[in-house]
Amino acid sequence: MDWEYIAPMIVSIVLALTVGGVLILRPLALRVSELLALYARDRDEGVEAELGQVRDLLDSVDARLRLMEERQDFTERLLSSGKNEISED
Repeated sequence: MDWEYIAPMIVSIVLALTVGGVLILRPLALRVSELLALYARDRDEGVEAELGQVRDLLDSVDARLRLMEERQDFTERLLSSGKNEISED
């Protein structure tokens, strides 16, 4: 066999395999990239949803803490006014 016949066959086979690989793998690569984008978006939305839940929980804890502070202040004023009345007697 002469290289005059083998070289064009090798080039045509490599060209055919390259074109075939691109035609087959390109749609797969596009689909994988779409799935990765969806996964990233869902993960970000999940983080945002969890962040919203944490904010709601912190608001609830803050409201309860303020209520407890008000009750403690009331109790301290009540006790201190009771001590003043006892010490005056």
